[in-house]
Amino acid sequence: MSYKFYFAAGSQDLYGEECLAHVKAHAEEIVRNLNKEAGLPYEIVYKPTLLTEDGIYRFFKEAGNDEECIGTIVWMHTFSPAKNWIKGLKVASKPICHLHTQYNIEIPFSTIDMDFMNENQSAHGDREFGHIMSRMNIVREIIVGHWKSAEVQKKLASWMRTAVGIVESNKVRVCRFADNMRGVAVTEGDKVEAALKFGWTVDAYPINEVVEYVNAVSNSDIKALTDEYYSKYKILLEGREEAEFRKHVEVQAGIELGFERFLTEKNYNAIVTHFGDLGGLKQLPGLAMQRLMEKGYGFGAEGDWKTAAMVRLMKVMADFKGTSFFEDYTYNFVPGSEAILQAHMLEVCPSIADGDISIKVCPLSMGNREDPARLVYTCPEGRAIATSLIDLGSRFRLIINEVECLKAPKAMPALPVATAYWRPEPNLQVGAEAWILAGGAHHTSFSYNLTTEQMKLWAESMGIEAVVIDKNTNISSFKDTLRYNEAYYRG
Repeated sequence: MSYKFYFAAGSQDLYGEECLAHVKAHAEEIVRNLNKEAGLPYEIVYKPTLLTEDGIYRFFKEAGNDEECIGTIVWMHTFSPAKNWIKGLKVASKPICHLHTQYNIEIPFSTIDMDFMNENQSAHGDREFGHIMSRMNIVREIIVGHWKSAEVQKKLASWMRTAVGIVESNKVRVCRFADNMRGVAVTEGDKVEAALKFGWTVDAYPINEVVEYVNAVSNSDIKALTDEYYSKYKILLEGREEAEFRKHVEVQAGIELGFERFLTEKNYNAIVTHFGDLGGLKQLPGLAMQRLMEKGYGFGAEGDWKTAAMVRLMKVMADFKGTSFFEDYTYNFVPGSEAILQAHMLEVCPSIADGDISIKVCPLSMGNREDPARLVYTCPEGRAIATSLIDLGSRFRLIINEVECLKAPKAMPALPVATAYWRPEPNLQVGAEAWILAGGAHHTSFSYNLTTEQMKLWAESMGIEAVVIDKNTNISSFKDTLRYNEAYYRG
């Protein structure tokens, strides 16, 4: 999809045609500059100046009907009476960014007169517009500063990614093979409420329906994909016969192709599998799921459809870079080196790999099938976020933990899975306690390429609670936040 954003300035006709000509020229220049110089991820499309109630209404209707339009950027160049905006804002269906800027960066102190004042009154007009948005309780992003400012442009680029997530949420379609892992609570949830809140479709199929697609994959297609694997990844035989090793890898090639054809035919973009119900599959999907995640599919293990949906959503927001499914495994409690080892049995996305990616074939007790092939690698150092969407029964909560990914202090040659090693902010003790207090899951939707602010705005736009665990978190204040949120979101 080629995303774009509509841009329009608000004004009125009190100051004559010359003033309106200036408004038009200024708005066009801002759009040209932002598209050319700001490094924005998506195109901005200039729209004519908004003067009347009917014109404003048509602007928002056009944006809503244009499938490529993901959001609108509005700016009051002069004064635009806010009652004119009510009709249009009531039908606005795409995210809105209120760009509180002005054409000139500096007041022309030596020449300023009333004509200049009347024409350049964003400080006046944007407050009128902001009032009606607040009165109508419309969630929007407000960015303040001069349009050439690097900080303003950075914030605008960030908001664009959130806007994509807000709109694309309605397109998330999760295909569940088998049900939730028996006895597990946090991966359960209300699928109907998720459809109402987020626009998600969450369907279930017997695993053997997709097995039929896997079994139908031709030997030539399996050979071609296996050859691609061998050309792209390091092959670690580790004592296995090459022919036997390749047969295990070929099973994953067939699974990848069969699953992808099933998902494409039935229009799903997120997948849930469960080691407890593999039907006629010869192996637990490992390398196959890793590859599908890299292609943009969301993934959740053991029936975790919420995480699968969030991985898909966050991948779209992050332009399919640096985003994966993860699971908390085990702690390092050595003083001064406290951290959490992240992995899963097999399914971690190669989009977050650092350096070489290898194929291994190793036994796996879960699933009671033959040894599955998987991609093995480590993840880069750097800042990231780990998120967990949970169902509290009466509402959803998004938990966002800022983390610092580190290099593991020692090699782990006997661990045949992809791993990350991170320290949650503000430290392991406080971060883990806050996560547990908030009810966070052991599965996470993780990204190097998204920010806390982007995910908070997404949650706000969805009308759900978001709590943040970061460098400023302390447990006493965090408990208060949870109590206040309990009252607010139940109210």
